[in-house]
Amino acid sequence: MSYKYIATAVVTAVKPSAGKLKAIVLGETAAGEITVYDHASAASGDVVAKLKSNIVEGTYIFDVDCKRGIVVECVAASKLTVIYE
Repeated sequence: MSYKYIATAVVTAVKPSAGKLKAIVLGETAAGEITVYDHASAASGDVVAKLKSNIVEGTYIFDVDCKRGIVVECVAASKLTVIYE
């Protein structure tokens, strides 16, 4: 299992190849949506999850396969950790 910490408003290629999104640990929200895509490098592709801007801090379990990769788009500077395989 691996993880990636994100703390800015950015598009992040967490895993550029097939893998499994295990969970997102949201430590602080910044009133912006967080979208997870099944894609290798860009904020496009199939939407795996969309966390709304007023979501509560906590751990969100997904345990889903991503065929092309895992990309996370943060509209605002929320602080989160993406856990994946």
